[in-house]
Amino acid sequence: MKLAIAKQGDAVSEHFGQCEGFVLFEIEDKEIKSEDFVESPEHRPGVIPEFLSSVGVTDVIAGGMGGGAVNIFNSKGINVFTGIAGPIREVAEEFAKGNLESSGSICSHSH
Repeated sequence: MKLAIAKQGDAVSEHFGQCEGFVLFEIEDKEIKSEDFVESPEHRPGVIPEFLSSVGVTDVIAGGMGGGAVNIFNSKGINVFTGIAGPIREVAEEFAKGNLESSGSICSHSH
């Protein structure tokens, strides 16, 4: 599986669409096999989900994400985990072990 975590500094980005990029993790047998960083493409509806889908992402993690993005990811068969916070590597390790649950938190963009 391939995991993408929205990055802001060394932590999970609170706002998916405003992240600096994504840390991509290849995970096999509950272990991280590789890690890479990619800059985020422009923030327009559908661009980021299409980009992450094109590089083989199966799961994406962010602090918050709008409902439209969640729907696009889901339509591409990509699992979305929101409401997640913490250092990126620690979050990826917990995900790999199967210990991470999404809060289902959706941003309304009214803030």
